[in-house]
Amino acid sequence: MGTSLSARLLGALGDDRKHTALVVQARYQPVGGEGNIVMPPTFPVDKNEKNLTKKYIVADRLVDGERVQTVTIDQEQSQSNRLEEALRDARDAGRLTLPMFELRTKTSRGEIRLTSLDFPHRYADAYLRDSTIAGVRFDQSPIGERLRAVSVTDIRPLYEREPLSLVLGAWDSHRKGRWPKFARLYTATMYGVAPHFGARRGGRLDPQNLTGSVDDKTKAETQWNFVAEGEKKKGGKLSEIGHGNIAPNPVPGGATVREIRRMASISFAGLERLRFGDAPVEAVTAGRATLAALALVGDRLAFGRPSVWLRSGCDLAKASETVGLELPGGSVDEIDVSVREALDAYHELRDEAARLGVPMADDVIEVTPIPSLQQAIEFAFAHSVDEE
Repeated sequence: MGTSLSARLLGALGDDRKHTALVVQARYQPVGGEGNIVMPPTFPVDKNEKNLTKKYIVADRLVDGERVQTVTIDQEQSQSNRLEEALRDARDAGRLTLPMFELRTKTSRGEIRLTSLDFPHRYADAYLRDSTIAGVRFDQSPIGERLRAVSVTDIRPLYEREPLSLVLGAWDSHRKGRWPKFARLYTATMYGVAPHFGARRGGRLDPQNLTGSVDDKTKAETQWNFVAEGEKKKGGKLSEIGHGNIAPNPVPGGATVREIRRMASISFAGLERLRFGDAPVEAVTAGRATLAALALVGDRLAFGRPSVWLRSGCDLAKASETVGLELPGGSVDEIDVSVREALDAYHELRDEAARLGVPMADDVIEVTPIPSLQQAIEFAFAHSVDEE
C-alpha cells in the first residue's frame, strides 16, 4: 500500500523490525556565520548570583567521543511545543487531518483561542477538566468519559481523540486516582558545542532624559503625579512607569559556539509498548506507524526549513541534516523526506489503520470554560502588564 515512506514505516514497526528509532541529526550555525553570538534560554538563579552564565544550562557531553562543554539551546519540552505549534498551523491551513479540542472565549481584550495543541498537559489538562461540552462538564461528557477510560492495555481512546498525548507524553496528575502515565516517545534537543560566553549591558536611554519620580504606586496607564528631584519621594521612580533613563546593568551576554547540534528521535521500542486492546496485529502496526508518521510530520513542519528562529538573538541556519531509521550500533538508513511526503505517509497510514479497525477522529470539539475559569482568564488578561 501507499508510498515507499509508508511501507518503510510499517516495516520498521513490524514484528521483525530491524531498526531502533526514527531519528533526525542536524547541525546549525547562527545566521550570519560562525562567530555570531546566539542567545540560549535563561533560567532563574539566586538573586545574589553574580555569575550570569549560571542562568544557562551548561553541561559536559561526549561529542564525537570527546568530552566537551555544551550549553543548551532548546530543551525537550520547548522542542515539543514548537512541533505542536507547527501541527496546529498545518491543521488550521487544511494541510493536516487531526482531531482537536478548541476553547474560544471572549475577554475585555479580545477573544482567546486554546486548542489541544496548546494545552500544557494535553488530554489531561485542567483547561479541559474545567470546561463543558454542550453544557456538560468535560469529565462527565461522553467524550470525557471515553478519555477517562484509557489504559495502558488499550490506548485507543487517546489514539482516536488525542494522539499527540501518546507521542509527546501525558499524565493526568490533577485528578484523584491512579491514571496511566504515557511517556514521551518523541524527544528532541538542541545544544551548542564548546561555548564561549559573552557579556553585555542592558539599559534604556530616554530621548528627553526625564528625571524625577511619581508620588504613589498608581498604574502608568491611569493618572499619576510627577515629583521633581529634590522633593520628598513618596512613590517610585519614573523608570518604573516607562520614563527616564535606566543605567546599563549586566545581563546575560549569550555565547559563541563551535556549532549547534540538534538530535530528535521517536522510539520504536516505546511505540511497541502502546497496546490497542483486542485490535488485530495488522491494525496495531498501522496505528503505531501512524503515530511515528505524525511525529515526523511535526518535526518536518517545525524544523525542515533551511533556518529556524527560536527566540530573539537565536536565529539559526541549517548546515547539514540526516533523517532516517537508526540501526543497532548507531548507523542510519537515510530517508530523503519532504513535508509533503511526510504528510502523505501520515494520511495513508491513518486511513489504513482505520480500515483495519483502529480509527482516528478528524473533527474539532468545542469546549467552554466554566465561570470560575472564565473569571481567571479575564483576570489574567486584565493584569498581564503588572505580572510582566
